[in-house]
Amino acid sequence: MSNEQQNVNDNGVVNTNPVIVGLDIGTTKIAAIAGRKNEFGKLEILGFGRANSNGVQHGMVLNIDQTIKAIQTALENCYASNPNLVLNEVYVGIAGHHIKSMQTRGDIVRQNTEDEIRQEEIDRLIADQYRTYIPAGDQIIDVIPQEFTVDNFQNISNPIGYSGVKVGANFHIITGDKNAIRNINRSVEKAGLHTQDLVLQPLASAAAVMCDQDLEAGVAIVDIGGGTTDLAVFYEGILKHTAVIPFGGENITNDIKNGLGVLKTQAEQMKVQFGSALADEAKANAFITIPGLRGMQPKEISVKNLAGIIQARMSEIMDFVTYHLKQVGLDTRLLNGGIILTGGGSQLKHLIQLTEYNTGLNARIGYPNEHLAGGHIDELAKPMYSTCIGLILKGYNDYENKNKQFEENFRRVEVPAGLQTAPVDEVLVAADNEMEPIEITAVKESPIKERPTLKKFMDSFKNGLIEMFKEEEDSKL
Repeated sequence: MSNEQQNVNDNGVVNTNPVIVGLDIGTTKIAAIAGRKNEFGKLEILGFGRANSNGVQHGMVLNIDQTIKAIQTALENCYASNPNLVLNEVYVGIAGHHIKSMQTRGDIVRQNTEDEIRQEEIDRLIADQYRTYIPAGDQIIDVIPQEFTVDNFQNISNPIGYSGVKVGANFHIITGDKNAIRNINRSVEKAGLHTQDLVLQPLASAAAVMCDQDLEAGVAIVDIGGGTTDLAVFYEGILKHTAVIPFGGENITNDIKNGLGVLKTQAEQMKVQFGSALADEAKANAFITIPGLRGMQPKEISVKNLAGIIQARMSEIMDFVTYHLKQVGLDTRLLNGGIILTGGGSQLKHLIQLTEYNTGLNARIGYPNEHLAGGHIDELAKPMYSTCIGLILKGYNDYENKNKQFEENFRRVEVPAGLQTAPVDEVLVAADNEMEPIEITAVKESPIKERPTLKKFMDSFKNGLIEMFKEEEDSKL
């Protein structure tokens, strides 16, 4: 990692620790967060910047120049929060309605049936899936194994060490538009950064708000962004389904703008300050006064009418969620963990009640704060930054996998005063974390039963996705 933050300890020895940067290129905002794990395995935020997003619609980069300027503004704000930062490499999230998923099945017949199954055979089985037929113009982004079979034995989480004639697996294949992914990469590179890797935003958000218990119980992560709503469904520790629903917070704002005849900025302000996802919970006798345009009379907006517009669009989004859950055969009895709502749109009032009513599942808001060290400003623990925090976690997962001798005892780096509230007793933080620990580093697996963990889920992400597109572009030169 070339991102560095240096500190001098009491003995005058310079200690360089890895700093990982997550860059979330969204429809309404671009956020850059620099973080590093402390000695307790929690992320300390060393830099934070955001900017209004221009040039991005429905999660796709359409205007590269405007996107570059927005990225640079977010970086400038990040440097302003901590001038000592040196940022060169970033983990970037990708989303958009061009992202699609499909299920496939693959099998291989083994040559040496008496030997134990080795990792090389599993790698060959996965590599075969990259030859699956997909529409022209699309690219396979990720191939994620679900459950394996060895001869007549099914639902095996890890077949290495088994012996048999035939080994197979069900796979979840995620595809995306080549040009859309290249536009993201070009924008980042022209903003003066190197893309360390690309990560699917629904998977990054899931990593930020899930724990091992959620993964085992079965959950649906619903990330309501500005232009799209991302869905990731987990059952029995397996990623069963991903989807991108082409509606988000921007659609709600436009509905308010058109339905009530106000400016877009006014619609956004009303949604945030007075909006509700349930019209029945809104006061019938409450009104919002909107200033008139150029000498016109002020306009009074009914809070109940505002909630009715929001409820209609949010119900449509939740209907899509229910549809996708039925597509993969997961009804209300199977997802014991319910629905975890995250993203900026999850902060609407009464959204939990609407979600539970529409889907029949329990719901809660997913915050990334369980991965954050104590003492940071409340802004950083908002659901809208789940993707960014998840990107940093993915970067650390890569770093720890590549460095088997990873140094556990980092020397603590001071968080800038502008990014923290008050001094926090790290010993108390560590004691609290012992109640429900989330393993991010290497996990000792039980010889009896392999339990799903967050680390195994992140290990299943494709590494080097960005290299796939670089090699293809280089070959054309």
